[in-house]
Amino acid sequence: MPSRSPQPFLRLPAAVTALVIVLIAAHLARMLAPPQVSSWILANFAFYPIGYDHVYLAARGLSAGTLIEQLVPFVSYSFLHANWQHLAINCVWLLPFGAVVARRWGAVSFILFFLLSGAGGAVAHLALNWGSPVPVIGASAAIAGCMAAAFRMMWTPGKLAPLFSPRVMLWSGVWVLINIVAGLTGLGADGHVRLVAWQAHLGGYFTGLLLAGPFEALHLSFARRPRRPPRFRRAP
Repeated sequence: MPSRSPQPFLRLPAAVTALVIVLIAAHLARMLAPPQVSSWILANFAFYPIGYDHVYLAARGLSAGTLIEQLVPFVSYSFLHANWQHLAINCVWLLPFGAVVARRWGAVSFILFFLLSGAGGAVAHLALNWGSPVPVIGASAAIAGCMAAAFRMMWTPGKLAPLFSPRVMLWSGVWVLINIVAGLTGLGADGHVRLVAWQAHLGGYFTGLLLAGPFEALHLSFARRPRRPPRFRRAP
């Protein structure tokens, strides 16, 4: 019998490992920064719903900033965390679901999907908390999108489970219930900076659930594209 080499407990795609490193580095940089720098980072890169209330800002002579300055927080808030416990929970949550998505779609699609899911969570939070002065931070919404995509991948090898399949609907219902309970009980508050709100969780989840189809179609279109054979030059 041929001998089998020992297998690692968990094989992570490079994109997932790199993303975890970036999340840790971002938090470490903010923790080590002087207090005024840390406050500046939160003020500019956390997601503040009140920053999009132009009526409120205009009444106080404030500016919402440039278009780029308004768009950046939809992505950047996912890379900020309240404390090491918050970061650790999100990283542990990212490992299994991010790995499923990255293995299927590849690094570039995985990172783009992660960012779009996080942005979808911010949109949902903004719509349901218009004018709120409380900043929102954390990768939870983006990871929830990866979880939704993973749910559509895990039980149907080679294809996505339909949106209204029993398993997807069951897990979606459980996820909605968990987050409604968290919202009603106030679970997730941490002083003046809240961990990602339950509305953002749901926004990220359903963004991922819906975007999984287009991303899968894009992945399959590239996979089916015939590759050109390499060209060789003739020797003179």
